[in-house]
Amino acid sequence: MAAHNQLGLEGEQIAANYLLSKGYAIRHRNWRSGHKELDIVAEKDNTLVIVEVKTRKDTAFGMPEEAVGNGKIRRIVSSADAYVRKYAIDLPIRFDLITIIADKEGQPDLRHIQDAFYPPLF
Repeated sequence: MAAHNQLGLEGEQIAANYLLSKGYAIRHRNWRSGHKELDIVAEKDNTLVIVEVKTRKDTAFGMPEEAVGNGKIRRIVSSADAYVRKYAIDLPIRFDLITIIADKEGQPDLRHIQDAFYPPLF
């Protein structure tokens, strides 16, 4: 497995552990349907929370949240729509972003951004 793929998997594990420690129930990790994909689907306080996870070993190429542009947001929202339809979910939906950057000692610096974006109008 490529190093960047391994880093991404490690970041998603850190994010899932963090969410569990905050009382979230994890419904799915790496959910896929065709070309649609969601990193983490969780639930808390009767809200479905779609979590995009971005992990970086440093900020040499920018902050992780900068990798979530309009195109990525549209793909996440489209995937969330497919997920909700597939499982007939009738809950409010929130889109969160968890960024993880390894510090100089290799410890993760995790940032949880709730309501990181809202679905765009198509």
